[in-house]
Amino acid sequence: MAATTSTSGHPTGPAPTPGQTRRGDRPPTRTPVRVAVLAGGGLLLLAVVVLSLVLGARPLPLAEIWPGLTDPDAEAYRVVRQMRVPRTALGVLAGVALGLAGAMMQSLTRNPLADPGLLGINAGAAAAVVSAITFFGITSLLGYVWFAFAGAAAVAAAVWTIGGGRVANPARLVLAGMAVNVALIAYVNAVQLLDTASLERMRFWTVGSLAAPPPGTALRLAPFILVGVVLVALLAQPLNLLAMGDETARALGGRPGLTRAVTVVAVTLLCGAATAGCGPIAFVGLIVPHLVRRFTGPDLRWLLPTCALVAPALLLGADVLGRVLGRPGELQVGIVTAVLGGAFLVFVVRGGRRLWL
Repeated sequence: MAATTSTSGHPTGPAPTPGQTRRGDRPPTRTPVRVAVLAGGGLLLLAVVVLSLVLGARPLPLAEIWPGLTDPDAEAYRVVRQMRVPRTALGVLAGVALGLAGAMMQSLTRNPLADPGLLGINAGAAAAVVSAITFFGITSLLGYVWFAFAGAAAVAAAVWTIGGGRVANPARLVLAGMAVNVALIAYVNAVQLLDTASLERMRFWTVGSLAAPPPGTALRLAPFILVGVVLVALLAQPLNLLAMGDETARALGGRPGLTRAVTVVAVTLLCGAATAGCGPIAFVGLIVPHLVRRFTGPDLRWLLPTCALVAPALLLGADVLGRVLGRPGELQVGIVTAVLGGAFLVFVVRGGRRLWL
């Protein structure tokens, strides 16, 4: 069924088929439900952080976690403080970045399938980092970050242009993103084959992993992600206005052009920093906003903070699951999230579920 489109680019046609969305026909969400979901997200994240410190190739009793955090003479100090804390911190930061980026992209493009991984933005950042390692000899994390920003921004602009720009519909954007994504993955694989000496360093930017981050990774990425989070917070109300259409947003004091531009900057910061730290990880930015939106509704003032709690819980939970299933080694978190994301899409398609905006 072809949906008609208004001059503002928003669908106004007949009722959506399964997989399409319509904002006006969802049930209202009450504030107590939103508060409960926000609190539940916080408790879920806290529980997963504890699991991330406890579980691994060598499981630790819960009683050893506090000495492992505070006592350098404790037997568990090296495992907890030097290995699992950096990994957990990176997972929390990357999860926040990917969850917020997915929610922002879905709101900006009015596309329920908009995800930094599915639209090729993470792959663009990964391809830029791989190029930096192979052709420019970059070895520092801060060097990776700037290349990741450039790659993410270039792919975002390319997908937006190929998909039709302001008249793009969700299907065209997804197809354009998938085409760019496949091409970039092929490029990354080709570069790895040509430069086997750098294969180990590039491995993270192929599938995504939180394992053994270089010392200080989370601290170095935190300023970039913090700036992105601040921009996201400032954009919540302007994007709510933009959801009503450009003309209505202008009438209510909004500035659609500026809102779109700053949103792209925020998404680039978040995706670029997350990918520089742990490689391309898909589906977190797709799954979490859909799950959260069913309870909070489309208001970004509630959706965004809840996503910032649930997304890192999902990413860290996938990392813990990979450690448990892959013993004595581990499955990289990018593989686990890909499996979960594929199952989520099958559930949506087979169950005829609507993807809400």
